[in-house]
Amino acid sequence: MSVDTICSTLTKLERMHKSLLELAIKKTEIITAGDIEALDQMLKDEQAHVAAIEKLEQQRQKQVTDYLGAKGFASTDKATVADVIEAAEQQTEKDTLTAVRNRLLQIINDLKKQNDLNQKLVFQSLQFVNLTLDNVRPRTEQMNYSGSEVRGTNSMAKKSYFDSQA
Repeated sequence: MSVDTICSTLTKLERMHKSLLELAIKKTEIITAGDIEALDQMLKDEQAHVAAIEKLEQQRQKQVTDYLGAKGFASTDKATVADVIEAAEQQTEKDTLTAVRNRLLQIINDLKKQNDLNQKLVFQSLQFVNLTLDNVRPRTEQMNYSGSEVRGTNSMAKKSYFDSQA
């Protein structure tokens, strides 16, 4: 197992995350436009990307574990690229791994920021929908549920079983 195969997998992960970031940016436009059908399709596309990223991540994890095992390091559940950087013997390998790792981390950070923005936009949209629904729905003070309240014979509201037990 060489560092080159790990770098190759990290580069593929970088491309997939960059593509996912582009989808997240498009999703922001879709959310602001309010296009539900396009948003549904976007979510399906994102799920496909996430599935591919999970496969690549499993592959990366196996490669890192195999590399560290070949170097004589004890096997751990969560071997990281940072561990490989420490174990690498040549400075060029360390530099290459560090560069790819830093690019991937930057893209992941950008993706988190974009997803946070999308989450806030969706939350605001839901608040707007709820506000609109509250304005459209009739208020309970305006509705008469029983004829006794209209006639004025019952001044005290009847308590239901649920109210008396609460």
